[in-house]
Amino acid sequence: MATQARSRLITWGGPGTRVTRLELFYDLVFVFAFINLTTLTSANLDVRALGESLAVLALLWWCWTGFAALGNILRADQGVMPLVGFLVMAAVFVLALTTDAAIHDEPGGLYGPFVFACAHLTIWVVQGAALWATIGTGPTPRRRSLLLTAPTIVGALIILLAATVPQHLFAEDVADDVRLGLWLVALVVEYSVPLLLTRIGWRVRSVGHWAERHALIVLVALGESVIALGIGSTSRAGRNITLSVITAAVLGIVVIATLWWLYFDLLALAVEQTLHGVRGPERIPLTRDLYTYLHLPLIMAIIFVALGLKRLLTGVITSPARAARESLGGLDLLVLYGGVVVFLLTLVAIELRTFRRLDRLSLGTGGLLAGAAPLAYRLPALTALALLTGVIGVLVLARLRTKRDMRSRVRETAQREQAALEEEANQWRRRRF
Repeated sequence: MATQARSRLITWGGPGTRVTRLELFYDLVFVFAFINLTTLTSANLDVRALGESLAVLALLWWCWTGFAALGNILRADQGVMPLVGFLVMAAVFVLALTTDAAIHDEPGGLYGPFVFACAHLTIWVVQGAALWATIGTGPTPRRRSLLLTAPTIVGALIILLAATVPQHLFAEDVADDVRLGLWLVALVVEYSVPLLLTRIGWRVRSVGHWAERHALIVLVALGESVIALGIGSTSRAGRNITLSVITAAVLGIVVIATLWWLYFDLLALAVEQTLHGVRGPERIPLTRDLYTYLHLPLIMAIIFVALGLKRLLTGVITSPARAARESLGGLDLLVLYGGVVVFLLTLVAIELRTFRRLDRLSLGTGGLLAGAAPLAYRLPALTALALLTGVIGVLVLARLRTKRDMRSRVRETAQREQAALEEEANQWRRRRF
Protein backbone atom coordinates (compact mmCIF):
# COMPACT_ATOMS: atom_id res chain seq x y z
CA MET A 1 0.00 0.00 0.00
CA ALA A 2 2.80 2.41 0.88
CA THR A 3 4.49 1.70 -2.45
CA GLN A 4 1.23 2.32 -4.35
CA ALA A 5 0.63 5.57 -2.46
CA ARG A 6 4.13 6.74 -3.23
CA SER A 7 3.75 5.84 -6.90
CA ARG A 8 0.79 8.21 -7.07
CA LEU A 9 2.77 11.02 -5.42
CA ILE A 10 5.95 10.74 -7.50
CA THR A 11 6.86 9.77 -11.06
CA TRP A 12 10.42 8.68 -11.71
CA GLY A 13 12.45 10.26 -14.46
CA GLY A 14 13.98 8.05 -17.12
CA PRO A 15 16.93 8.10 -19.54
CA GLY A 16 14.90 10.04 -22.10
CA THR A 17 13.43 12.62 -19.70
CA ARG A 18 13.66 16.23 -20.87
CA VAL A 19 13.08 19.54 -19.13
CA THR A 20 9.46 20.18 -18.13
CA ARG A 21 7.52 23.42 -18.42
CA LEU A 22 7.36 23.64 -14.64
CA GLU A 23 11.14 23.74 -14.46
CA LEU A 24 11.16 26.56 -17.02
CA PHE A 25 8.58 28.37 -14.90
CA TYR A 26 10.81 27.85 -11.87
CA ASP A 27 13.72 29.47 -13.68
CA LEU A 28 11.74 32.69 -14.10
CA VAL A 29 12.46 33.40 -10.43
CA PHE A 30 16.16 33.27 -11.23
CA VAL A 31 15.68 35.86 -13.98
CA PHE A 32 14.51 38.21 -11.25
CA ALA A 33 17.25 37.07 -8.86
CA PHE A 34 20.00 37.76 -11.42
CA ILE A 35 18.52 41.15 -12.37
CA ASN A 36 18.17 42.17 -8.74
CA LEU A 37 21.71 41.10 -7.95
CA THR A 38 23.12 43.00 -10.95
CA THR A 39 21.10 46.13 -10.17
CA LEU A 40 22.08 46.21 -6.51
CA THR A 41 25.77 45.62 -7.23
CA SER A 42 25.73 48.26 -9.96
CA ALA A 43 24.44 50.87 -7.51
CA ASN A 44 27.61 50.63 -5.38
CA LEU A 45 30.36 48.77 -7.19
CA ASP A 46 33.50 48.13 -5.18
CA VAL A 47 35.61 45.11 -4.25
CA ARG A 48 33.59 44.36 -1.11
CA ALA A 49 30.22 44.61 -2.91
CA LEU A 50 31.54 42.42 -5.72
CA GLY A 51 32.73 39.75 -3.30
CA GLU A 52 29.44 39.72 -1.42
CA SER A 53 27.52 39.47 -4.70
CA LEU A 54 29.59 36.46 -5.69
CA ALA A 55 28.80 34.80 -2.35
CA VAL A 56 25.06 35.42 -2.85
CA LEU A 57 25.28 34.14 -6.43
CA ALA A 58 27.07 30.97 -5.28
CA LEU A 59 24.28 30.38 -2.77
CA LEU A 60 21.61 30.97 -5.43
CA TRP A 61 23.42 28.59 -7.77
CA TRP A 62 23.45 25.85 -5.17
CA CYS A 63 19.70 26.28 -4.58
CA TRP A 64 19.10 26.03 -8.33
CA THR A 65 21.35 22.95 -8.61
CA GLY A 66 19.38 21.18 -5.88
CA PHE A 67 16.07 21.59 -7.70
CA ALA A 68 17.68 20.63 -11.02
CA ALA A 69 19.02 17.42 -9.43
CA LEU A 70 15.61 16.65 -7.95
CA GLY A 71 14.03 17.17 -11.38
CA ASN A 72 16.49 14.67 -12.82
CA ILE A 73 15.25 12.02 -10.38
CA LEU A 74 11.53 12.80 -10.50
CA ARG A 75 9.22 14.29 -13.10
CA ALA A 76 8.83 17.88 -11.90
CA ASP A 77 5.31 18.21 -13.36
CA GLN A 78 3.80 15.02 -11.91
CA GLY A 79 2.36 13.97 -8.56
CA VAL A 80 3.41 16.08 -5.60
CA MET A 81 6.37 17.68 -7.39
CA PRO A 82 4.47 20.76 -8.68
CA LEU A 83 3.65 21.61 -5.06
CA VAL A 84 7.32 21.13 -4.14
CA GLY A 85 8.32 23.34 -7.05
CA PHE A 86 5.91 26.13 -6.07
CA LEU A 87 7.09 26.05 -2.44
CA VAL A 88 10.72 26.24 -3.53
CA MET A 89 9.88 28.95 -6.05
CA ALA A 90 8.22 31.10 -3.35
CA ALA A 91 11.23 30.67 -1.04
CA VAL A 92 13.68 31.53 -3.85
CA PHE A 93 11.63 34.64 -4.64
CA VAL A 94 11.95 35.77 -1.01
CA LEU A 95 15.66 34.98 -1.27
CA ALA A 96 15.92 37.18 -4.37
CA LEU A 97 13.94 39.98 -2.73
CA THR A 98 16.36 40.12 0.20
CA THR A 99 19.69 39.86 -1.63
CA ASP A 100 20.49 43.48 -0.76
CA ALA A 101 20.00 42.74 2.95
CA ALA A 102 21.46 39.23 3.05
CA ILE A 103 24.65 40.36 4.78
CA HIS A 104 23.98 44.01 5.69
CA ASP A 105 20.63 44.77 7.28
CA GLU A 106 18.62 47.69 5.96
CA PRO A 107 16.98 49.96 8.60
CA GLY A 108 13.27 49.42 9.19
CA GLY A 109 11.19 46.32 8.64
CA LEU A 110 12.28 42.77 9.34
CA TYR A 111 15.91 41.87 9.94
CA GLY A 112 17.21 41.18 6.42
CA PRO A 113 19.88 38.52 7.07
CA PHE A 114 17.41 36.50 9.15
CA VAL A 115 14.69 36.62 6.47
CA PHE A 116 17.26 35.58 3.84
CA ALA A 117 18.54 32.73 6.03
CA CYS A 118 15.01 31.45 6.75
CA ALA A 119 14.15 31.44 3.05
CA HIS A 120 17.40 29.58 2.29
CA LEU A 121 16.73 27.00 5.00
CA THR A 122 13.14 26.54 3.75
CA ILE A 123 14.41 25.73 0.25
CA TRP A 124 16.61 22.94 1.51
CA VAL A 125 14.09 21.56 3.99
CA VAL A 126 11.51 21.24 1.19
CA GLN A 127 13.97 19.77 -1.29
CA GLY A 128 15.45 17.47 1.35
CA ALA A 129 12.00 16.19 2.29
CA ALA A 130 11.20 15.52 -1.37
CA LEU A 131 14.47 13.62 -1.78
CA TRP A 132 13.88 11.52 1.33
CA ALA A 133 10.44 10.58 -0.01
CA THR A 134 12.17 8.79 -2.90
CA ILE A 135 14.48 6.52 -0.90
CA GLY A 136 13.77 2.88 -0.36
CA THR A 137 13.53 1.08 2.94
CA GLY A 138 16.53 -0.24 4.80
CA PRO A 139 19.58 1.33 6.44
CA THR A 140 21.78 1.58 3.32
CA PRO A 141 19.51 3.89 1.23
CA ARG A 142 18.83 6.03 4.28
CA ARG A 143 22.52 6.31 5.09
CA ARG A 144 23.26 7.36 1.53
CA SER A 145 20.50 9.98 1.56
CA LEU A 146 21.74 11.29 4.90
CA LEU A 147 25.23 11.71 3.47
CA LEU A 148 23.71 13.64 0.57
CA THR A 149 21.38 15.95 2.50
CA ALA A 150 23.18 16.50 5.82
CA PRO A 151 25.99 18.79 4.55
CA THR A 152 23.51 21.04 2.76
CA ILE A 153 21.24 21.31 5.81
CA VAL A 154 24.31 22.01 7.96
CA GLY A 155 25.33 24.75 5.51
CA ALA A 156 21.84 26.27 5.69
CA LEU A 157 22.01 26.20 9.50
CA ILE A 158 25.38 27.98 9.39
CA ILE A 159 23.77 30.70 7.26
CA LEU A 160 21.02 30.94 9.90
CA LEU A 161 23.67 31.14 12.63
CA ALA A 162 25.37 33.95 10.70
CA ALA A 163 22.08 35.84 10.62
CA THR A 164 21.32 35.56 14.33
CA VAL A 165 24.53 35.60 16.39
CA PRO A 166 27.25 38.04 15.13
CA GLN A 167 25.22 41.24 15.65
CA HIS A 168 24.83 40.36 19.34
CA LEU A 169 28.56 39.80 19.88
CA PHE A 170 30.29 42.37 17.68
CA ALA A 171 29.97 45.92 16.41
CA GLU A 172 28.00 46.31 13.17
CA ASP A 173 30.97 46.49 10.78
CA VAL A 174 32.75 43.58 12.49
CA ALA A 175 29.49 41.58 12.60
CA ASP A 176 29.19 41.91 8.81
CA ASP A 177 32.73 40.57 8.38
CA VAL A 178 32.01 37.64 10.71
CA ARG A 179 28.75 36.96 8.87
CA LEU A 180 30.53 36.89 5.51
CA GLY A 181 33.14 34.53 6.96
CA LEU A 182 30.42 32.15 8.17
CA TRP A 183 28.88 32.33 4.71
CA LEU A 184 32.16 31.16 3.19
CA VAL A 185 32.28 28.26 5.63
CA ALA A 186 28.69 27.33 4.70
CA LEU A 187 29.52 27.44 1.00
CA VAL A 188 32.52 25.13 1.50
CA VAL A 189 30.30 22.68 3.41
CA GLU A 190 27.51 22.77 0.82
CA TYR A 191 29.78 22.50 -2.19
CA SER A 192 31.44 19.42 -0.70
CA VAL A 193 28.25 17.41 -1.39
CA PRO A 194 29.09 16.55 -5.04
CA LEU A 195 32.36 14.98 -3.88
CA LEU A 196 30.27 12.36 -2.06
CA LEU A 197 28.17 11.36 -5.06
CA THR A 198 30.38 8.47 -6.15
CA ARG A 199 30.30 7.06 -2.60
CA ILE A 200 26.51 7.03 -2.24
CA GLY A 201 25.64 5.43 -5.57
CA TRP A 202 24.15 8.54 -7.15
CA ARG A 203 23.52 8.36 -10.88
CA VAL A 204 22.30 10.74 -13.54
CA ARG A 205 18.97 9.37 -14.75
CA SER A 206 18.90 11.52 -17.89
CA VAL A 207 22.02 13.10 -19.36
CA GLY A 208 19.80 14.96 -21.84
CA HIS A 209 17.76 16.51 -19.03
CA TRP A 210 20.86 17.48 -17.06
CA ALA A 211 22.60 19.07 -20.06
CA GLU A 212 19.45 20.86 -21.22
CA ARG A 213 18.75 22.13 -17.71
CA HIS A 214 22.17 23.78 -17.48
CA ALA A 215 22.00 25.10 -21.02
CA LEU A 216 18.72 26.81 -20.16
CA ILE A 217 20.10 28.49 -17.03
CA VAL A 218 22.99 29.81 -19.14
CA LEU A 219 20.32 31.16 -21.50
CA VAL A 220 18.54 32.75 -18.52
CA ALA A 221 21.77 34.49 -17.49
CA LEU A 222 22.37 35.72 -21.05
CA GLY A 223 18.78 36.99 -21.13
CA GLU A 224 19.44 38.90 -17.92
CA SER A 225 22.43 40.50 -19.68
CA VAL A 226 20.14 41.68 -22.46
CA ILE A 227 17.76 43.15 -19.87
CA ALA A 228 20.61 44.86 -18.02
CA LEU A 229 21.87 46.31 -21.31
CA GLY A 230 18.36 47.54 -22.12
CA ILE A 231 17.96 49.13 -18.69
CA GLY A 232 21.31 50.86 -19.11
CA SER A 233 20.34 52.09 -22.58
CA THR A 234 17.00 53.52 -21.49
CA SER A 235 18.19 55.11 -18.21
CA ARG A 236 19.12 58.38 -19.86
CA ALA A 237 17.77 60.67 -17.10
CA GLY A 238 16.11 63.04 -19.57
CA ARG A 239 18.94 63.02 -22.12
CA ASN A 240 18.16 62.54 -25.79
CA ILE A 241 19.07 59.27 -27.42
CA THR A 242 22.27 59.64 -29.40
CA LEU A 243 24.26 57.74 -31.99
CA SER A 244 26.76 56.85 -29.25
CA VAL A 245 24.02 55.22 -27.17
CA ILE A 246 22.72 53.23 -30.15
CA THR A 247 26.26 52.14 -31.11
CA ALA A 248 27.04 51.04 -27.55
CA ALA A 249 23.75 49.13 -27.30
CA VAL A 250 24.39 47.32 -30.59
CA LEU A 251 27.97 46.47 -29.60
CA GLY A 252 26.67 45.16 -26.28
CA ILE A 253 24.19 42.90 -28.07
CA VAL A 254 27.03 41.62 -30.27
CA VAL A 255 29.09 40.78 -27.15
CA ILE A 256 26.16 38.87 -25.60
CA ALA A 257 25.40 37.09 -28.89
CA THR A 258 29.07 36.11 -29.19
CA LEU A 259 29.03 34.57 -25.73
CA TRP A 260 25.88 32.65 -26.74
CA TRP A 261 27.60 31.38 -29.87
CA LEU A 262 30.78 30.31 -28.07
CA TYR A 263 28.75 28.12 -25.71
CA PHE A 264 25.77 26.89 -27.70
CA ASP A 265 27.01 26.54 -31.27
CA LEU A 266 29.40 23.68 -30.61
CA LEU A 267 30.59 23.12 -27.06
CA ALA A 268 27.24 22.47 -25.33
CA LEU A 269 26.28 19.93 -28.01
CA ALA A 270 29.68 18.22 -27.99
CA VAL A 271 29.74 17.89 -24.19
CA GLU A 272 26.25 16.35 -24.08
CA GLN A 273 27.06 13.89 -26.85
CA THR A 274 30.26 12.84 -25.08
CA LEU A 275 28.41 12.30 -21.79
CA HIS A 276 25.88 10.04 -23.48
CA GLY A 277 28.78 7.78 -24.41
CA VAL A 278 30.33 7.69 -20.92
CA ARG A 279 29.33 4.65 -18.88
CA GLY A 280 30.04 3.34 -15.41
CA PRO A 281 31.64 5.18 -12.52
CA GLU A 282 33.29 7.81 -14.74
CA ARG A 283 29.99 9.50 -15.59
CA ILE A 284 29.25 11.04 -12.18
CA PRO A 285 32.63 12.80 -11.65
CA LEU A 286 32.59 14.09 -15.23
CA THR A 287 29.01 15.35 -14.96
CA ARG A 288 29.71 16.91 -11.56
CA ASP A 289 32.83 18.76 -12.74
CA LEU A 290 31.36 19.97 -16.04
CA TYR A 291 28.00 21.15 -14.78
CA THR A 292 27.81 21.59 -11.00
CA TYR A 293 31.26 23.16 -10.62
CA LEU A 294 32.32 24.64 -13.98
CA HIS A 295 28.95 26.13 -14.88
CA LEU A 296 29.06 28.29 -11.75
CA PRO A 297 31.97 30.47 -13.01
CA LEU A 298 30.23 30.50 -16.39
CA ILE A 299 27.13 32.06 -14.81
CA MET A 300 29.29 34.40 -12.72
CA ALA A 301 31.11 35.55 -15.85
CA ILE A 302 27.83 36.35 -17.62
CA ILE A 303 26.59 38.32 -14.59
CA PHE A 304 29.90 40.22 -14.64
CA VAL A 305 29.38 41.06 -18.30
CA ALA A 306 25.81 42.21 -17.59
CA LEU A 307 27.05 44.40 -14.75
CA GLY A 308 29.87 45.86 -16.85
CA LEU A 309 27.60 46.58 -19.82
CA LYS A 310 25.04 48.30 -17.61
CA ARG A 311 27.67 50.53 -16.03
CA LEU A 312 29.43 51.22 -19.33
CA LEU A 313 26.19 52.35 -20.95
CA THR A 314 25.80 54.90 -18.17
CA GLY A 315 29.29 56.21 -18.91
CA VAL A 316 28.60 56.43 -22.63
CA ILE A 317 25.33 58.29 -22.00
CA THR A 318 26.88 60.85 -19.65
CA SER A 319 30.21 61.48 -21.40
CA PRO A 320 30.90 59.38 -24.53
CA ALA A 321 34.14 61.17 -25.48
CA ARG A 322 35.91 60.94 -22.11
CA ALA A 323 38.36 58.17 -21.31
CA ALA A 324 36.91 55.10 -19.67
CA ARG A 325 38.88 55.74 -16.45
CA GLU A 326 37.40 59.26 -16.21
CA SER A 327 33.83 58.43 -17.20
CA LEU A 328 33.63 55.06 -15.45
CA GLY A 329 36.45 54.67 -12.96
CA GLY A 330 36.72 51.95 -10.35
CA LEU A 331 36.02 48.38 -11.39
CA ASP A 332 33.54 49.00 -14.22
CA LEU A 333 35.64 48.18 -17.25
CA LEU A 334 37.63 45.57 -15.34
CA VAL A 335 34.39 43.74 -14.51
CA LEU A 336 33.30 43.80 -18.16
CA TYR A 337 36.62 42.61 -19.58
CA GLY A 338 37.13 40.24 -16.65
CA GLY A 339 33.70 38.69 -17.19
CA VAL A 340 34.57 37.83 -20.79
CA VAL A 341 37.99 36.51 -19.73
CA VAL A 342 36.45 34.26 -17.05
CA PHE A 343 33.85 33.06 -19.57
CA LEU A 344 36.56 32.10 -22.07
CA LEU A 345 38.75 30.42 -19.45
CA THR A 346 35.77 28.43 -18.18
CA LEU A 347 35.04 27.23 -21.71
CA VAL A 348 38.69 26.19 -21.95
CA ALA A 349 38.36 24.26 -18.69
CA ILE A 350 35.16 22.54 -19.85
CA GLU A 351 36.79 21.44 -23.10
CA LEU A 352 39.92 20.30 -21.29
CA ARG A 353 37.91 18.26 -18.77
CA THR A 354 35.71 16.71 -21.46
CA PHE A 355 38.12 16.01 -24.29
CA ARG A 356 41.53 16.32 -22.59
CA ARG A 357 42.30 18.97 -25.20
CA LEU A 358 43.52 22.53 -24.56
CA ASP A 359 41.76 25.24 -26.58
CA ARG A 360 44.79 27.47 -27.13
CA LEU A 361 42.78 29.90 -29.26
CA SER A 362 40.29 30.78 -26.51
CA LEU A 363 43.05 30.69 -23.89
CA GLY A 364 45.16 33.11 -25.91
CA THR A 365 42.19 35.40 -26.49
CA GLY A 366 41.48 35.46 -22.76
CA GLY A 367 45.10 36.38 -22.10
CA LEU A 368 44.98 39.09 -24.77
CA LEU A 369 41.86 40.66 -23.24
CA ALA A 370 43.39 40.51 -19.76
CA GLY A 371 46.44 42.36 -21.06
CA ALA A 372 44.33 44.85 -23.01
CA ALA A 373 42.22 45.91 -20.01
CA PRO A 374 44.75 48.52 -18.74
CA LEU A 375 44.94 49.97 -22.27
CA ALA A 376 41.14 50.09 -22.51
CA TYR A 377 40.98 52.40 -19.48
CA ARG A 378 42.83 55.05 -21.51
CA LEU A 379 40.32 54.83 -24.37
CA PRO A 380 36.85 56.37 -24.54
CA ALA A 381 34.27 54.00 -23.05
CA LEU A 382 32.68 53.37 -26.45
CA THR A 383 36.05 52.59 -28.03
CA ALA A 384 36.88 50.21 -25.18
CA LEU A 385 33.63 48.36 -25.83
CA ALA A 386 34.35 48.26 -29.57
CA LEU A 387 37.81 46.81 -28.85
CA LEU A 388 36.27 44.04 -26.72
CA THR A 389 33.67 43.29 -29.39
CA GLY A 390 36.29 43.17 -32.12
CA VAL A 391 38.59 40.78 -30.25
CA ILE A 392 35.89 38.22 -29.42
CA GLY A 393 34.43 38.64 -32.92
CA VAL A 394 37.80 37.61 -34.35
CA LEU A 395 37.79 34.63 -31.98
CA VAL A 396 34.44 33.49 -33.38
CA LEU A 397 35.71 33.71 -36.96
CA ALA A 398 38.90 31.84 -36.04
CA ARG A 399 36.93 29.08 -34.32
CA LEU A 400 34.68 28.72 -37.35
CA ARG A 401 37.79 28.00 -39.38
CA THR A 402 39.78 25.84 -36.95
CA LYS A 403 36.80 23.84 -35.61
CA ARG A 404 35.10 23.39 -38.98
CA ASP A 405 35.32 19.59 -39.14
CA MET A 406 34.37 19.03 -35.50
CA ARG A 407 31.53 21.54 -35.76
CA SER A 408 30.12 19.85 -38.84
CA ARG A 409 30.27 16.41 -37.22
CA VAL A 410 28.75 17.45 -33.89
CA ARG A 411 25.95 19.54 -35.39
CA GLU A 412 25.08 16.83 -37.92
CA THR A 413 24.82 14.28 -35.10
CA ALA A 414 22.57 16.63 -33.16
CA GLN A 415 20.32 17.18 -36.18
CA ARG A 416 20.04 13.44 -36.81
CA GLU A 417 19.15 12.83 -33.18
CA GLN A 418 16.49 15.53 -33.31
CA ALA A 419 15.05 14.15 -36.54
CA ALA A 420 14.93 10.63 -35.07
CA LEU A 421 13.16 11.83 -31.93
CA GLU A 422 10.63 13.79 -33.99
CA GLU A 423 9.95 10.82 -36.24
CA GLU A 424 9.45 8.52 -33.25
CA ALA A 425 7.08 11.05 -31.68
CA ASN A 426 5.13 11.41 -34.94
CA GLN A 427 4.73 7.65 -35.24
CA TRP A 428 3.44 7.44 -31.67
CA ARG A 429 0.95 10.27 -32.33
CA ARG A 430 -0.33 8.57 -35.47
CA ARG A 431 -0.96 5.37 -33.52
CA ARG A 432 -2.46 7.13 -30.53
CA PHE A 433 -4.52 9.93 -32.06
